[in-house]
Amino acid sequence: MNALVIFSLLAILMLTGMPISISLGLTVLTFLFTMTQVPLESVALKLFTGIEKFEIMAIPFFILAGNFLTHGGVAKRMINFATSMVGHWYGGLGLAGVLACALFAAVSGSSPATVVAIGSILLPAMVKAGFPNKFGAGVIATSGALGILIPPSIVMVMYSVATNTSVGALFMAGVIPGLALAGVLGGVTWYRARKFNYPRQPKATWGERWQSFRASIWGLLLIVVVMGGIYSGIFTPTEAAAMSAVYAFVCAVFIYRDMSLKDVPKVLLNSANMSAMLLYIITNAVLFSFIMTNENIPQALADWMLGNGLGVITFLLAVNIILLLAGNFMEPSSIVLIFAPILFPVAVALGIHPVHFGILMVVNMEVGMCHPPVGLNLYVASGITKMGITELTVAVWPWLLSMLGFLVVVTYWPDLSLWLPRQLGML
Repeated sequence: MNALVIFSLLAILMLTGMPISISLGLTVLTFLFTMTQVPLESVALKLFTGIEKFEIMAIPFFILAGNFLTHGGVAKRMINFATSMVGHWYGGLGLAGVLACALFAAVSGSSPATVVAIGSILLPAMVKAGFPNKFGAGVIATSGALGILIPPSIVMVMYSVATNTSVGALFMAGVIPGLALAGVLGGVTWYRARKFNYPRQPKATWGERWQSFRASIWGLLLIVVVMGGIYSGIFTPTEAAAMSAVYAFVCAVFIYRDMSLKDVPKVLLNSANMSAMLLYIITNAVLFSFIMTNENIPQALADWMLGNGLGVITFLLAVNIILLLAGNFMEPSSIVLIFAPILFPVAVALGIHPVHFGILMVVNMEVGMCHPPVGLNLYVASGITKMGITELTVAVWPWLLSMLGFLVVVTYWPDLSLWLPRQLGML
């Protein structure tokens, strides 16, 4: 009964158009003060202890690194490198977009940042080369979603905060699914380009490839710094985030010189604004998780499912449906912070590995970012292409269908996610 009251109140507040973070906070406070005897002191203590986790510090650092790279010329150099490698295949510039999104995702940790950085440069070039606007928009809007699956990923950090799962293990678990999804999206791009005979670029010489690789090497080295540092134990994921911010600053200002020192305060302010917004959502989500646990709602759900003999297959199917529906109305950070504390205890009770469950949630978030009405990537792509959301929705459907098929594979094949962290001794 209490669960019904909580979710009804949350739904009503969200339907009024109120931001998700404020809706969460008002739901929690209304329920606490009218239907429970929880003292105010324990609420304040939970607020403080909930956000003092060391892992949360990774979020502002990864945002800062992503902003330095987006404002700098790293994306352009990665696109040139990707084009030199695959530009001569069918749909060459589209394939270069998928590869460039995968590379940029591995240094930025953000999906919208990937769409902006790659799309704003590549989409005009694709239209100029003779590709239909819809084709380019479909490639970039869906490939940009790789930003939250290929590590480092801000959404994975949030899942870690919500469930106390190892961030390092999650990062490593995202590598193979991220590369596999990039391959799937690239395959759809190649197939459609061949079917409709879209233009191909002249084949680059090995000298040109080497030259474009040398130009992009400083950006690509950030992948080695972050992933190599975490795997080798030189630093934790949070320290890796701080290192990536410093490295991105040095690259943008002193190595590539695409930014001047007078541009740095603006980047810092933008990063602070975005970090404050996410931390405010996290704070309210911590309180929401607190009342869920206080009312024994996750435990009751787990007991009900186990008591009715619902197994792993049925539960995972239900999770996918719930998360895909939630993706219609909420952005990834909110979905993870609200649903992870509820669904995670049930998953653990059914014997599902926490890391596998985390990757499954992240792939669901990727799909949610590419369909209306709240698909963040669609809105970002809309701003770049000047296309309407309805037109963009039609444009992305071939790639979106392939992502749904990939979601089924990730859901019921845990080893796809767990093999690499097991080989590295992280599980």
